[in-house]
Amino acid sequence: MNFGLSDEQAMIVSTVRDFVEREIYPHEDLVERTGEVPAEISAEIKRKVIDLGFYAANFPEEVGGAGLGHVDFALVERELGRGSMALTHFFGRPQNILMACEGEQRDRYLVPAVRGERMDALAMTEPDAGSDVRGMKCSARREGGDWVLNGSKHFISGADHADFFIVFVATGVDDTPHGPKKRITCFLVDRGHPGFDVRHGYQSVSHRGYKNSILEFSDCRLPDSQVLGAVEGGFAVMNEWLYATRITVATMAVGRARRVFDYALNYAAERKQFGQPIGKFQGVSFQLADMVTEIDAADWLTLASAWRLDQGLPANREIASAKLYASEMLARVTDATLQIHGGMGLMADLPIERFWRDARVERIWDGTSEIQRHIISRELLRPLGS
Repeated sequence: MNFGLSDEQAMIVSTVRDFVEREIYPHEDLVERTGEVPAEISAEIKRKVIDLGFYAANFPEEVGGAGLGHVDFALVERELGRGSMALTHFFGRPQNILMACEGEQRDRYLVPAVRGERMDALAMTEPDAGSDVRGMKCSARREGGDWVLNGSKHFISGADHADFFIVFVATGVDDTPHGPKKRITCFLVDRGHPGFDVRHGYQSVSHRGYKNSILEFSDCRLPDSQVLGAVEGGFAVMNEWLYATRITVATMAVGRARRVFDYALNYAAERKQFGQPIGKFQGVSFQLADMVTEIDAADWLTLASAWRLDQGLPANREIASAKLYASEMLARVTDATLQIHGGMGLMADLPIERFWRDARVERIWDGTSEIQRHIISRELLRPLGS
């Protein structure tokens, strides 16, 4: 692995960081205060990203994307992590799983998503089935040549802006020695389709303006043409395309941690107590040393996992390690930064308390820290027959 950035990668980092600083930062206070992203702002961000040529940068050139590799795209996501998720959502990164579209689906969903004409949202989580995907109760049955969906999903990010949804539901069950095992099928469902409703979700302390929604299906009839991938091939589709979401969490955690660290470093150099900058005190200076070391470690761990994907190497354990370490690193860095700022760190006058709140969700979504540890340990023990 080459640890230096190529000229092209350096350009990617510079371009995206400049965009975040110019087009995202100025709107963050408004979003934090109101919990909303005005339509004119979201449309402007999307238009400017398309003009830059970075919209759907994670998709291959043959479908209209920028064709970035995994490492290159990790660098994009790292810089986007510096900004408000509610705003960077419109930078445009459609779900890679749309590459599983075939035939007419490519014209109805894949191509419009890559062009920025339609936005998607991924729907797997349910009230009683978060990390336990096979425990989902939302189901579909065959009836009159169609599929009839019933049930609900919750914590669906980006649903308030989505034109269509990528929905995983149970379509059968197998009896196994370990108990019943659900068979999963993935469907493409358009907003406004009969029997399908999107409603407001829960108020979250993390990432204000980046909302979650509840999806409800009541005898929602869908033809076979809405199946993404093979019938009861939902897990195959997941395993092929959804690994990237964990890298996204890791890279964005690194980017946010670097922004937070800059606040800690500058404050430690400027704030004086007992006649000298607080950064001169070992209790603060050692914290700074630990913080930057952890950030660098998370950065390289994340880029190394993306590099393995570019090389066609197995990367499940490495991606889980990156997601686990980076998300937990971010929690430690934001907490230490708040501590260095003292009482002012908790005041809304500074963004520190926002970073602190936002950091909490990273250890939960896209697989909790416990799930990542399970993946890592399983990958280590399985070759030993354990």
